[in-house]
Amino acid sequence: MTEFNAEQHQISQISGMFDDGLIMAKRDGVILSTNAAATRYFGKNLIGRSIFDVIEDAEFTTLFAATIGTAETVEMRYEPSHAVRREFRVRIKQLDDGSVALLFLDMTLQRNLEKVRRDFVANVSHELRSPLTSVVGFIETLLTDEVADRAMRTRFLEIMNEEAKRMTRLIDDLLSLSQVEVEEHIVPDQTVNLSELLCAVKDSLAGRATAKGMRIIIEQHSPADNSEPLSILGNHDEITEVFVNLLENAIKYGFDASDIVLCVRVVPTQQVQIDVTNQGDGIENHHLARLTERFYRVDKARSRQIGGTGLGLAIVKHIINRHRGSLNVTSTLGESTTFSVILPRLSPETG
Repeated sequence: MTEFNAEQHQISQISGMFDDGLIMAKRDGVILSTNAAATRYFGKNLIGRSIFDVIEDAEFTTLFAATIGTAETVEMRYEPSHAVRREFRVRIKQLDDGSVALLFLDMTLQRNLEKVRRDFVANVSHELRSPLTSVVGFIETLLTDEVADRAMRTRFLEIMNEEAKRMTRLIDDLLSLSQVEVEEHIVPDQTVNLSELLCAVKDSLAGRATAKGMRIIIEQHSPADNSEPLSILGNHDEITEVFVNLLENAIKYGFDASDIVLCVRVVPTQQVQIDVTNQGDGIENHHLARLTERFYRVDKARSRQIGGTGLGLAIVKHIINRHRGSLNVTSTLGESTTFSVILPRLSPETG
């Protein structure tokens, strides 16, 4: 091994210890080496490519050029234009041998934590005000002993109990949403058997569906390699939460004595699509784009009546984003609504 190669090997070993991304490039931007973190951030097969094709940002190009021929370290903030937002602090410095070192400090977690803190405080103060006002009002009335009727006192207590349960559900959903938002930039790496998971979700909600005379049907269109289980890389509990949420909505808003169909099929580009379809009143087109916004409700009165917090589909969207998938909604008024979840499939060869 030559002295140069030995030095490069030593640098590679040391850089592999970093949690942050390190890229070494020539003065013209051609990438010489990367560590594991940089590969995780920007993909494989980076060596030999131009750094300007990987980091497409005008400010970055300007700052990279400014470091050539100087000993200064320059720094900038960089946000890749991906569906899942990430934020890096980038440091660029030319080394003594003429190569350029680029250090990518991942600030995403710190930014997400701050955003979640702000959103949590704002959402809790806004959404809990109404049920708290109701509970306090009833408590004050009961404390005055002006409600002599036992039946009326019982009714007041029942309302307070329902409002307390509503607040509990709201806080649980807010905590769940906050957790998945914080970790959205981290891709899960567990192997999840999707077929088994969907069957388990179906069984867990079968009783609720039966109470409305409904059936949950799973239709699986197997690929050519159907001897292998249909699997994805993901977090089992989070994917379960996605389909529990979608099936609960299908039961709540579907017609009595109708069928809910889960259609599972492999689609091009090595993905799997799961369509959750119910027969119901449907959703008007102008609502579809906003369904995954937190606290957005198509019918506020009906949603509150059946116990909705307005956060379920927001949680679903962020979990699917974390799994690098997508969510589509189609609906025909008076007929049906379909939520389509598309996730990267784990190929049989790598599973």
